Amino acid sequence: SVCGFLIMTFQKVFRDKGGNILTEQEKEQFEIRRIKLPKADETIGILDQRLGGSRMKVRCMNGKTLICRVPGRLKRKLWVREGDVLLIKPWGELGEDKGDVVFKYKPTQIGWLRKNGHMKNLEVDEF
Repeated sequence: SVCGFLIMTFQKVFRDKGGNILTEQEKEQFEIRRIKLPKADETIGILDQRLGGSRMKVRCMNGKTLICRVPGRLKRKLWVREGDVLLIKPWGELGEDKGDVVFKYKPTQIGWLRKNGHMKNLEVDEF
């Protein structure tokens, strides 16, 4: 006799409010709907170099290069690599060349930002 095994793969299934499973295009729109846009004092930047100790060099839209850090509340949740697109909050008067990382954008969100003109001054090679 032959024993049969059931192999299951676990994937995150996106559903709408009615419980129906969403298609790939609807999933992308679901992710894009929740994009965090920069507020008055925030800016978008690309991570150029990791410096160690949760610090990094980030090239921002305004042409400045800031030394940014990942705040303690996000240290274990937010993992960043070179080339990632980040939302940065400069420190202001405390340090003109320093800032905090607020958010990391996903590839679909980066495409939406570029398409709608939020990343005019930045060039992202990887996406």
